Amino acid sequence: MRDIETGVLIIGGAGAGLASAIELSRKGIPYHLVERYPAPSPAPKAHYLNQRTMEIFRAWGIEQDVAKKGTPPEHMATVGWYTSLGGEGELDKKTIFLMDAFGGGALHEAYERDSACWASNYPQLRLEPLLLAHARSLPGADLNYGRELKSFEQDADGVTAVIGDRDGKDTYRVRAKYMIAADGGRTVGPQLGVEMQGAPRLFDMVTAHFQADLAKHIDDDSPMIRWFNNPERGGSWGSGVMVALGPERYDRHSREWLFHFAFLPDDPAQFDETSVIPRLRELLRLPDQEITILKMNNWQVQGVLADRFRVGRVFLVGDAGHRHPPTTGLGLNSAIQDAHNLIWKLARVLKDEAGPGLLDSYETERRPVCARNVEWALLTFQNHAVFDVGIGLIPNAPIEVNREQFRVFFSNTPAGATRRALLAEMAQTQRTEFQAHDIEIGFYYENGALVPDGTAAPARDPMGGIYHPTTRPGHRMPHAWIERGGKRVSTHDLIDGSRFVLITGDAAGWSAAAQNAGAPIAVEDINDAAWRALSEIEKGGAVLVRPDGHIGWRAKSAPADRGAALKSAIKTILAR
Repeated sequence: MRDIETGVLIIGGAGAGLASAIELSRKGIPYHLVERYPAPSPAPKAHYLNQRTMEIFRAWGIEQDVAKKGTPPEHMATVGWYTSLGGEGELDKKTIFLMDAFGGGALHEAYERDSACWASNYPQLRLEPLLLAHARSLPGADLNYGRELKSFEQDADGVTAVIGDRDGKDTYRVRAKYMIAADGGRTVGPQLGVEMQGAPRLFDMVTAHFQADLAKHIDDDSPMIRWFNNPERGGSWGSGVMVALGPERYDRHSREWLFHFAFLPDDPAQFDETSVIPRLRELLRLPDQEITILKMNNWQVQGVLADRFRVGRVFLVGDAGHRHPPTTGLGLNSAIQDAHNLIWKLARVLKDEAGPGLLDSYETERRPVCARNVEWALLTFQNHAVFDVGIGLIPNAPIEVNREQFRVFFSNTPAGATRRALLAEMAQTQRTEFQAHDIEIGFYYENGALVPDGTAAPARDPMGGIYHPTTRPGHRMPHAWIERGGKRVSTHDLIDGSRFVLITGDAAGWSAAAQNAGAPIAVEDINDAAWRALSEIEKGGAVLVRPDGHIGWRAKSAPADRGAALKSAIKTILAR
C-alpha cells in the first residue's frame, strides 16, 4: 500500500471541501482532498449566495464570474406569493403578496452602502464545478474524486487515513497533520462520537429539477423565489416554492427550474418520481405544460448542530457541523464561511507562526454563529405559516371551506380588505428571511482569536435586518469605498488573506511597530472621509484586521508604546 504525506486531508469535495482546498492553496499549505463521487453533485441543492460569501469570492478573484453567470440583482429584487401560474378559475393566477428582498427596492441603499458585493443566486450544481475549476487552477491542487475514506485514526502528531476508490482497486494511506471533515456528517463525525443536537427530521422534502418553458405564464421578472399557496395543498410548504435555475437566463425565459415540495415523513409519494409531473401541473394550474424532470432529490429538513466542531486534529466544517432548513439560505454560506475562518489558522500553525491554541478558536468562534444560523433558519421555516393564517386557511378543513377563505381574501368586501391588510402586516415578518441583512454580514465573534477592548457590541436588530458597522474586535471589518492610486477600491480589497493589515490614519507612527510585531503586517494609511466615519478611532489609533477580514484588535487612540501594544495583540491572537 502506497503512502502519501500532506498537511491537511479533506474529506468531501462539495462547497465546504472545495472552499477549504482553495483557501489552503492560497496559503501555500499542501492538502489531499477526496470525494466519494466521481464528479460534483448534479442536484441543485443551495442556490442563494449572500453578500458575505460574495465578499470571500471577491478575495478569491471569482466574484465577477459568479455574478455574471448567476441571477442579476434586478431578477432577485423581490419574493412573491401566488395562487398559481395558469388556470382560468376564480382563484387562479392571483398575486397574494410581493415584498422586497436581497437588496432590492427599498433595501437597495443599505445593501449597496454596506458591501462592495451584491448577493447572487447561482445553484450549487453549477457553483461546485466553478469552484472545482478554480481550485484546480491554483498551485498545489490535489483533488481526488471517486475516492472515499475507508478508515482513519489520529494520534498526538497527526491523522492516518486509508483511502480507496469505490471499486476497491486502488487503496492507499494518507498521513496528514490535520483532517477536515467536509463530508456532510456521513462518516467522520459519527465515528468520532460527535452528537448532532436539535431537530433531526421536521419534514421530508423533494426537490424537482425540471425543464419547462414557462415564459408566457410569467409577467414579472423581479422575484427570485415564487411561493405558491392554495387550498388544495394546504398552504405554503404543501403548495411548494419555485426558483429559476438558468443556465443562460434567470428570468421568465429560464430553461430550468427547481421546485421544493414538503411531505410528511411517512408519505410514500415523496419517492415516486411519476407523481411529480402531475403534481407540478396541478400546482401551477398548467395541465398541458410540457415538463421534463432532470433530477429528483429527496432530503430531510433538519435543524441540528454538532456538540463539537473539533475533535483532536479533526475539524468539522459545513453540514458535518450544522444542518439547516433551507430558509434564509444559510447552509452553504455558513459552510464557506467556516472554511474561511479555519484555514488561515491552520496555515499559521502549520507554518509555526502560531501556537496550537489558535486552532481552539475555530470552535469558539464559529459554533455560536452557526448555532444562531440554525436557530434562525428554523424560525424562518416555521414562520411561513403566517401566510396560511393571514389568508384564513384552516388546517385539515374541507377543501371547499378553505376555498371560501381565498374567495373572501380576494373579494371586494370589507372582510376581504381586512384579510389583505392583516396579511400585509403578518407578511412583514418574512423580512427575517428575505431581508436578513444583519444575519448575513453582521455576525461576529465575541471570544476567540481576538483582543476584546471592553466595549459593548452594537445592539442587534431582533428581526435580523438592520446592520450596524463597527470596528469592535471580533466583527467583520466595515466596507467603505476609498481612493488608492487614483482608483476606487473597497477597504475589503486591502485584505488578501495572506497577512494581517493594520489600518490607521498615521502610518508613519505605526510602521516601526508593525515591522517588529512578530508577524507579517501591512500598514494602510486611510484618511478618506467614508472610512473615518466608520472607523471609531482617532487619527493616531489603529485597527488590526485578521486575514479573514475580522477585527482582531484596535486602539481607539495611539498607545503610549505602540510597539509593545501591537506585539502583545499579535501574541494573544496567535496564541503564542
